[in-house]
Amino acid sequence: MEIKTSYDLNSQIYQDALQIRKEVFVQEQGVDMALEIEGEQGPRHYTGYVNGQAVVTARVKVEADGAWHLQRVATKKAYRGQGLAKKLLLAIETDARASQVPYLTLGAQDQAQEFYLKLGYHVVGEVFLDADIPHHRMDKDLQLG
Repeated sequence: MEIKTSYDLNSQIYQDALQIRKEVFVQEQGVDMALEIEGEQGPRHYTGYVNGQAVVTARVKVEADGAWHLQRVATKKAYRGQGLAKKLLLAIETDARASQVPYLTLGAQDQAQEFYLKLGYHVVGEVFLDADIPHHRMDKDLQLG
């Protein structure tokens, strides 16, 4: 899988990421498009490509404390179960470690919690709703080695 990143909302990388998110969040999960595209300017958009086809995405926002906040993690339906999201998140983690980021944080849909637990994240706090979908904050400390 080839991974490309961009901060530019006019880039093909961002457009590919947005298309994946529209399919997963808007069409499959019924998230309102206005909610889906909140906060687009500023984060770094990651998109993974298999044979030139954009199949997995995430965006990364740098928080005030230096943490990287992973958002909008999505894989096209036909490509799920192949470990592509794991590869993308591990690539983001590699970039974060190289930038001496203290920890990664994200709001995981409860149905995806097990996926993040296997990658070393832990649940923080109580359930919250985002787009009417139950989530929990999950963090991964990058200073443990």
